[in-house]
Amino acid sequence: MTHRPLHDDWTLSIVDGPAPFEARDVPATVPGTMITDLLSAGLIPDPYLDRNEHDLAWTGEVDARYLTRFTWSDRGAQRTDLVAASLDTAATIRLNGKLVAQVQNQHRSWRFDVREHLLEGENELEILFASPLRTARENIQVLGEMPFSGNDLPYNAIRKMACNFGWDWGPVLVTSGIAGPIGLEEWSTARLGSVRPQVTLDGEDGLVDLAVGLERAGDAAPVTVEVEITDADGVVAATATRRIPEDQDGADVRVRVPHPELWWPRGYGEQPLYGIAISIRDGEGAELDRTEHRIAFRTARVVEEPDEIGTSFTFTVNGRPVLAKGANWIPEDCFPTRLTTDDYRRSIMDAVESGMNTLRVWGGGLYESDVLYDLCDELGILVWQDFAMACAAYSEQEPLRSEIEAEAREQIVRLAWPPSLVHWNGSNENVIGYYTWGWKDKLEEGAAWGLGYSLDLFPALMAELDPTRSYSPSSPYSRGDVSKPGNPDHGTIHNWVAWWSGDDNDYTRYRDNVPRFSAEFGYQGAANYATVERMVSERPLREDSETMLSHQKASGGQDKLYRGFAAHVPAPVGYEDFHFTTQLNQARALICGIGHYRSHWPVCAGTLVWQLNDCWPVTSWAAVDGDGRRKLLWYALRDIYAPVLITVQPREDGEIVSVGNDTDEQLDSRLLLRRQDHTGQVLARTEIDVEVPPRSVASVRIPEDLATPQDADREVLVVESTEGHGRTVHFFAEDKDSALPEDAVEATVRRVDDGYQIIVSASGTVRDLCVLADKVDPDAVAETQLHTLLAGETAVIMVRSRADLDPQAFLAPGVIMSANDLVARARGRAREQQD
Repeated sequence: MTHRPLHDDWTLSIVDGPAPFEARDVPATVPGTMITDLLSAGLIPDPYLDRNEHDLAWTGEVDARYLTRFTWSDRGAQRTDLVAASLDTAATIRLNGKLVAQVQNQHRSWRFDVREHLLEGENELEILFASPLRTARENIQVLGEMPFSGNDLPYNAIRKMACNFGWDWGPVLVTSGIAGPIGLEEWSTARLGSVRPQVTLDGEDGLVDLAVGLERAGDAAPVTVEVEITDADGVVAATATRRIPEDQDGADVRVRVPHPELWWPRGYGEQPLYGIAISIRDGEGAELDRTEHRIAFRTARVVEEPDEIGTSFTFTVNGRPVLAKGANWIPEDCFPTRLTTDDYRRSIMDAVESGMNTLRVWGGGLYESDVLYDLCDELGILVWQDFAMACAAYSEQEPLRSEIEAEAREQIVRLAWPPSLVHWNGSNENVIGYYTWGWKDKLEEGAAWGLGYSLDLFPALMAELDPTRSYSPSSPYSRGDVSKPGNPDHGTIHNWVAWWSGDDNDYTRYRDNVPRFSAEFGYQGAANYATVERMVSERPLREDSETMLSHQKASGGQDKLYRGFAAHVPAPVGYEDFHFTTQLNQARALICGIGHYRSHWPVCAGTLVWQLNDCWPVTSWAAVDGDGRRKLLWYALRDIYAPVLITVQPREDGEIVSVGNDTDEQLDSRLLLRRQDHTGQVLARTEIDVEVPPRSVASVRIPEDLATPQDADREVLVVESTEGHGRTVHFFAEDKDSALPEDAVEATVRRVDDGYQIIVSASGTVRDLCVLADKVDPDAVAETQLHTLLAGETAVIMVRSRADLDPQAFLAPGVIMSANDLVARARGRAREQQD
């Protein structure tokens, strides 16, 4: 087996459609996309900036031809295959003018025997991509029209990354291109086809069961399969061989590994990874083909079982329930072909360093790069994988059904290797869309709309190809009654009432119920300031400008931001206060929601925030913006996902202190509770001993004299562990009604080796103090944010920056910001109006 990449000397030409300029023989990058090639050639502006996206609406309507020439000579191989990992999307492939294939699915790979089309010397390979939008419209004529949500373009009629057509956080940038590696493979006798693993435990031993499939060329001959498993140090742990006779095209091979080390999610243990090599040899011992992977030994799945409440939904690894703390993952870029390993590592580290242990790969994007799963394997991040079906009804007619089955078969087997992947999900919001979003009324009675994929095809394929992982038909989904998805007592919910409600989108509505698992919930906030300044060139910045609203994709999004924070903070005046207020309110929203959910563990077994990342600069629900800058929400998640969490929670009969212990050690702690005013005077206090077993939550009732303030707008409740397990400061009044003191912060700054050290001291209560360092240096990063200081307290905030700056710039108004500043400015406006 030899592999020759065909990644060089490609050109792109737009050959049909409403392009506003001529594009002929433009140098093209492979893997890549038409839009990024046009951008590199300087033919279009950056689609992520200003309103440039709207000027590129034509890109989804054009036909694009990719062309390359290469030399080839016959070296005697029996087969020469053209292999493409991903073609986006409706592609006609010709080699030397001869038709090779017509394909239409970005979510699968392709292999074609092209030996008879190859010429000695120069060869010409052409791939013509038809307009994705025209193709989708043509498909509708065959498949029938199916309802969908999220945008105005029929993404459900073509097997292409759905969010390429726009979403409520993403732009409409419909493109085409060679979206994965492409090349020639030459081989003789036989090659490895599908190698399907099942890695399980048998008592104290590990079992690796391999279904090894062969593809043969020419006359059949016997081959031998060899398997070698090595531990993390490269020491051989087990081997196996199996002869496959000439009349068979595969064999099952079992390898037993004595006493392997177990793989655990982060926070629960280590992540030992084993290497596995599978090769085939001919009768003379010559190696014909080889593949290598990494595996790990563990049992892992989501447990959905009836109980006294309803139906559980609990991640379980090696028999232990795991409190899932994580987020949803969308494509890291609208054009994933330009992502590097470093890009993936940075984003996965955003999850790791915020305390997460779980990511859900959302179904409106892609079956992700191997890089993502490799990193999750190494770092102990559990992966929930959606099939690529999102927010739409999908025809079950041919040829779409066969394409969906083919991609599912390929991806189930491909993703059977990474131990981090523990759960598959049939669709995102498709079931709830049918039953509660009006789709049912738009379809003919009895019409097949995709439920057959979720309830029949996908679970059958999982049972056939990878029974070691769990599967749910959709999210949200209620096994108790499929027609009532989102029942908090059964399975998963997507709690969007706190954001989408037109009447009351106050984030405290997260407390409306106690779900078994909250798989989606979130609140919007602006991108970081330096990101906004890059994405919008107009000055001054205005939250309601046409250009700014072009980077707000949620329907009525700006109104929801205003309505959402109106109950909590004073109305901001000017963009800088608006920007800070939205980020602050976003952080507090998830503090409220996750704090509530964690206080109900194990009934609520996990939270997956919508969303970890962004694909471009935009106002969204992300914790990390499209330029990779961590928003205030990210810092809040790091606090709220900490192993030990102390919060104050409302209950029907009064407030409690909830102490969550997500560690393997019992927590024996003394809690100091004190009610004090903003000057630091203690008005009441008590101490309470609390014992919290490992991986559990305990609660204590707050005494009446501490729970009831004398002057709510001037008092706080402080709860802290005397053993250093953390603290929380509970405010009795919202900022807009509070008497947070003005001018309560004194700050100094000095240059240090890797940045700037800011020391802040508080003369009174200071709520959620932040250093918006990217206003001074776009690359500067404050290591901590959202400091709440009590009178007499001091905090040291480290700002990492390589820039040579005037240190005093970090002390400027608008750089150091807190809720006190918003309240002070509101008071000032009130005084001006009175005058």
